[in-house]
Amino acid sequence: MADVFASLGMSLDGYIAGPNAHPGNPLGDGGTRIHQWMFGVESWRDRQGLEDGRTDRDDAVVEEGFERAGAYVMGRRMFDEGEVAWGDPPPFHAPVFVLTSSPREPWVRQGGTTFTFVTDGVESALAQARTAAGGKDVQVSGGASAVRQFLNAGLIAELELHIAPLLLGGGVRLLDGVDPRITFEPGRVVASPAVTHLRYRVMAPSAD
Repeated sequence: MADVFASLGMSLDGYIAGPNAHPGNPLGDGGTRIHQWMFGVESWRDRQGLEDGRTDRDDAVVEEGFERAGAYVMGRRMFDEGEVAWGDPPPFHAPVFVLTSSPREPWVRQGGTTFTFVTDGVESALAQARTAAGGKDVQVSGGASAVRQFLNAGLIAELELHIAPLLLGGGVRLLDGVDPRITFEPGRVVASPAVTHLRYRVMAPSAD
């Protein structure tokens, strides 16, 4: 069966978004700094219809993530912030399943992205994403609440963190509320001057 993985940017002090995040202030105060390394790479810019991106180790990591993901799952808060910020086409170019308590009709965008709103929980969202992914992996994109739910349900096989060398001092922490019995097996490390990419295998809690 294809893997389920999460991939998120994080500050050195453990935040994936700054304070005061809302649709008018995506990622909160200072939060976009976490992803500054990505905005100039070719694989990201190409999906936004932009030119003149750089090709380097960071670009290879971004491109690999896009290539392996056949579908995405995200929380409603991430969608609400992204709906304002993403262009058309949005960067996914694949089906996206949004966890929510408020029903909404599917939102069809260019580039192969349709946002489908799922009201019956993470397992339903994952089942739909697996079907849509066509044998590829499923990426849980965020935000923190969605990733925590998937981790605590034992549904994420791999966690990739892109650590930006900066401090936010407050905001949204990723791993608060995650079952401390879950362990993480270190895997790949890719470093560049702007960011360190860390990949972990997520290990289920032991029986004892």
